[in-house]
Amino acid sequence: MTDQKKRRVYLKMMDLDEARKIFLEAFDLSSKLGVETVKVENSLDRFTAGPVFAQESSPRNHLAAMDGVALKAEATFGARPDRPVTLTQGVDCRAVNTGQILPPEADAVVMVEHIFSSPDGPDREGRERVYLEKPAFPWQHVRKVGEDLVATELIIPAGTRIGPYEVGALVAGGVYQVKVRKSPWVAVIPTGSEVVTLDQARSGPVAPGRVVEFNSLILEGLIQQAGGEADRFPPIPDEYETIKETVAQAVDLGYDLVIINAGSSSGTADYTVHVVDELGQVLVHGVTMMPGKPTVLGRIRDTPVMGNPGYPVSAVISFEQFAAPLLARMLETPLWPRRRVGVLPVAALPSKLGQEEFIRVKLGRVGENLMAVPLHRGAGSISSLTRADGVVRVPSLTEGLEAGVETRAELLKPLEEIEGNIIAIGSHDNTLDILADLLRHMDPRFYLTSGNVGSMGGLKALAKGQAHLAGSHLLDPQTGEYNVSYIKRLLQGVPLKVVRLVLREQGFMVQPGNPRNIKTMEDLTREGVRFINRQAGSGTRVLLDHYLSRAGIDPEAIDGYDQDEFTHMTVAVAVLSGRADAGLGILAAARALRLDFVPLVREDYQLVIPLEHFGTPKIQTLLKVVDSPGFKEAIEKMGGYSLEGSGEVVYEQ
Repeated sequence: MTDQKKRRVYLKMMDLDEARKIFLEAFDLSSKLGVETVKVENSLDRFTAGPVFAQESSPRNHLAAMDGVALKAEATFGARPDRPVTLTQGVDCRAVNTGQILPPEADAVVMVEHIFSSPDGPDREGRERVYLEKPAFPWQHVRKVGEDLVATELIIPAGTRIGPYEVGALVAGGVYQVKVRKSPWVAVIPTGSEVVTLDQARSGPVAPGRVVEFNSLILEGLIQQAGGEADRFPPIPDEYETIKETVAQAVDLGYDLVIINAGSSSGTADYTVHVVDELGQVLVHGVTMMPGKPTVLGRIRDTPVMGNPGYPVSAVISFEQFAAPLLARMLETPLWPRRRVGVLPVAALPSKLGQEEFIRVKLGRVGENLMAVPLHRGAGSISSLTRADGVVRVPSLTEGLEAGVETRAELLKPLEEIEGNIIAIGSHDNTLDILADLLRHMDPRFYLTSGNVGSMGGLKALAKGQAHLAGSHLLDPQTGEYNVSYIKRLLQGVPLKVVRLVLREQGFMVQPGNPRNIKTMEDLTREGVRFINRQAGSGTRVLLDHYLSRAGIDPEAIDGYDQDEFTHMTVAVAVLSGRADAGLGILAAARALRLDFVPLVREDYQLVIPLEHFGTPKIQTLLKVVDSPGFKEAIEKMGGYSLEGSGEVVYEQ
């Protein structure tokens, strides 16, 4: 391959809707799949190839709908308490149980609790006699022939995904085998010289620079959800000829769709677009969406081929926007849009003009409003996929969305589940993850969602009505108190209670063995020492600035003061990875990543809860968790915390 071919730029950046239209209309998808007949018990989650009609009526006979006696209704006419009608078992009526066929002469059933034994006893032939005090009406408590389904009646139309209820209806209608669309057969070909398989990862440590391949597992699950069957190929290296041969083989084998994962961009080792171009036709290379911009869409002979990006979020969005509708058209079934609801972003969502961006968010109702907390927006952030409740789409012709201005979100979970979310905005602490897990165990209706914007940001969010509570540890250097002076200033007039969650150790997180011998604030100013900071407005940043001021140190003298992270764990990772020599954080984070720790202060981490939310079931359940033995045991195992006064109200206004 020439360098020019290797560095080929996007053919044309296309609008998302235009790209989808080109891809879907390039194939005769209605005739792509064949039809097969399967036993009804094997039809779950398959799609009907045509309408299915009842072969038998259901019920096939008149059936008793209650336990009691079957009889001719007219034999009971005129019955009343003072003039009961007496009937003889086996002559005027017959005992029946629910579901039994009605005797030919009967047209009604009287429930057993409305039948009384005759005081006159049996008749001369020993047959039991009963009496009724009120008349029956024709077809009372009877399931008539065809009451549910009549032979030749439509049971389910074409393109229906067969679920458990449909299986039952088919059998009830005398349908024991059903014609379904063959499941789309999809090849998933992961590429990358750096990736290793799951089995290789199980067999031993993954070497530095190597990555365990998991995108194909995600894509396989999405394909199955869409009604297809996936074959995951072993990962192949970034070698042009190898990729070309593998793709050509998949097309020759007759796959209905071939997905090449990774290598879809325009780097020197991104070969997907060139392979598709050589073997067939590139329809689209580059879509105005984020993540997922480098998507390749093409055809090789009559086979649709997709090259989706290697980052997991990009791969998922690319699949959702192109592969899912393609498979739906093959199966001749509608692809229903997700439910959309109005939400208020708790923070501004800036976006690049000219690209439609998909931002995953956590959702929770605060008062009358559904608040949206943006998750990590990186295309490689798999955690944003697992944590998300919804997706906010930023239109391509805007530069973002404003905080507090209503927009729409597509729901990824039922709204009823989202209603139980507790929105906690503010300072990060590892104990919040413990709280979230134990809360779910105590009451599955509720879940704690954290947005890490720092203590100051949390109090401001409460002032705007954007959260149920805020985690905060803002030290007032004048009084030595935590949070109170800031609450009085930022939340003046807001009735609230402040609950101590934990006391925690804050100090320097340093690399194992503390090779830079960092012990004091002055040590941060030494030449060659790199520091990693927390974001402005965080309680940890306020604490650092207080100590620097007290020591008379200019922040600009510290290499890395302007480099910040949003959680204690990301600060710890920065130190562990060698990006920094030290960062201010909590002992629990240092222990979690086996870093050394130089203690500076014990601080008070508190939950600030407006009174309007304090008495609600979800907040009261959360406070029960704080007071539970399970929470105390988990916190003690983490280390670096004191539970003295945990759960107590330490301030209210």
